[in-house]
Amino acid sequence: VQLVESGGGLVQPGGSLRLSCAASGFTFSSYNMRWYRQAPGKERELVARISSAGGSTSYGDSVKGRFTISRDNAKNTVYLQMNNLKAEDTAVYYCVRATGNYWGQGTQVTVSS
Repeated sequence: VQLVESGGGLVQPGGSLRLSCAASGFTFSSYNMRWYRQAPGKERELVARISSAGGSTSYGDSVKGRFTISRDNAKNTVYLQMNNLKAEDTAVYYCVRATGNYWGQGTQVTVSS
């Protein structure tokens, strides 16, 4: 199982980023996927979840209405569209396959003017 995140970077408050997670080594379309984040000095936080076919999603309260999780099973990729970013969204973002507890290496998102 390999999960590789990309798309992080530095963005100004109010800006947008789209994170991608390329999955390999397993049948991607059979598994629910998640995005977590961890900010310095804080516990890991569940950001969003998506079902295996993409028909069901859920979000943490802090990102509802601003972030959207989606997936393309033909491309073995899960996405996190982040809009109206705030300083408190600064964190390392991780792509996770909960079954088996597989994590990517993370991608840094920094929101700052």
